[in-house]
Amino acid sequence: MNPTRAKTHQDGMRAAIGGIGATCGIGLLALATALPLQAQTPDAQPGAVAQPVVARSASSAESMGAPLTAPNTASADYKITANDLMEFDVFGVPDMKRDVRVNASGEIALPLIGQVPVAGLTAQAAEDRIAAKYKEKYLQDPQVSLFIKEFTTQRVAIEGAVIRPGIYPMSGQLTLLRALALSGGFAPYADLQQIVVYRNNAGGVREQTTYDLDKVRAGTVPDPSIRSDDVIVVQRNAKRTALRDSLFRDVLDTLNPFK
Repeated sequence: MNPTRAKTHQDGMRAAIGGIGATCGIGLLALATALPLQAQTPDAQPGAVAQPVVARSASSAESMGAPLTAPNTASADYKITANDLMEFDVFGVPDMKRDVRVNASGEIALPLIGQVPVAGLTAQAAEDRIAAKYKEKYLQDPQVSLFIKEFTTQRVAIEGAVIRPGIYPMSGQLTLLRALALSGGFAPYADLQQIVVYRNNAGGVREQTTYDLDKVRAGTVPDPSIRSDDVIVVQRNAKRTALRDSLFRDVLDTLNPFK
């Protein structure tokens, strides 16, 4: 063989072998790169498609694993007040079941028996009162159930010469003027100079303070703050009430043919 041709043939063989080696090297590199991914899924079955792992935030993990907190419930000695929401039910009478809310006068409206005053009573005492009313005419042995779903621990009572006397829930800071506005205004012969606020002090002793509403409105005296469980009484004007009664009596005497 010609020496020149032999050398050319040897160089071609080396180039071919080098190309094969490079191709094998690239394949081995790709295989080595894929191995760590398979190591992350040791339980993967042959032919299965690996699923991506999604990181779960701490907040979502807590929401998934933490138990739900039970809502606050009224104690057995809690006394019902205005704006409380209750679930009413009579065992064996499914049509009776409903949610009822205590109105500003401390009453709830129930089927057949109408308005029932429940403010100031515990749930058990209210159940007994309602059962007694149903037993009078409608049911032989009613088993009444009252469950307090929404209740308030802060309330103020307004009574006397106002349009809507009753017990009102407190939300935020309340003053005397704001509290009286809840009652819908004043009734005839209200004495605005005799607004009495009753309050139990820290020792449990009841105190009373009288306010002149005209001075409060004029700003000459501050508008006093009202606290939970305060009782506001709007007095009637005794002289105007006596005059009204006297005039009414005179009219009756004039119209009475048998005097």
